[in-house]
Amino acid sequence: MNFVKRKINVKTIENRVIERHPVPILGIEYRVEIIYKNIKITELDIEKRTIKISLPNRYRKMNNKELLDLAIEKMYEQIAKVEIERAMEKTRIMLGFAPEEYEIKKMKTLGKCERNKISINPIVVIYSREVIDYIVLHQYCHLKYKNHSKAFFQMLEQYLPNYKKCEEILLNL
Repeated sequence: MNFVKRKINVKTIENRVIERHPVPILGIEYRVEIIYKNIKITELDIEKRTIKISLPNRYRKMNNKELLDLAIEKMYEQIAKVEIERAMEKTRIMLGFAPEEYEIKKMKTLGKCERNKISINPIVVIYSREVIDYIVLHQYCHLKYKNHSKAFFQMLEQYLPNYKKCEEILLNL
């Protein structure tokens, strides 16, 4: 998760609960607790800004930081499927056109548009829905304008007048 530039604290409590702070989801920071239990499959529950991940006892001897990073990464991927689909559909309706195809995949950038295909990084779910919508709209604009021309930014502003606020959020994290 070298995309995120903020420090995240990880600690073990009584050898049974691992906590990680903060874990951003849709612009809101959550605390994560991993609890080892006598269960067969992993369980995930969200309560009051706390994500509780229950793992089978057999995982207790694994590297806790790696296990925690993997669990959070998988959670982000699941949330991304829903949130990116929502943003893509919203933008398609707003603009009246869509890419030939799109995908959700890990990459070094938050989004890209190549050969009429949009790719969005699942890590975008750390941001608010407004910022996710901006990232998707930005890529849609590249379907019409291949570079950051004046017309590109005019299109962005036409459909999202406060796009500069979203850009600022992305630059300052």
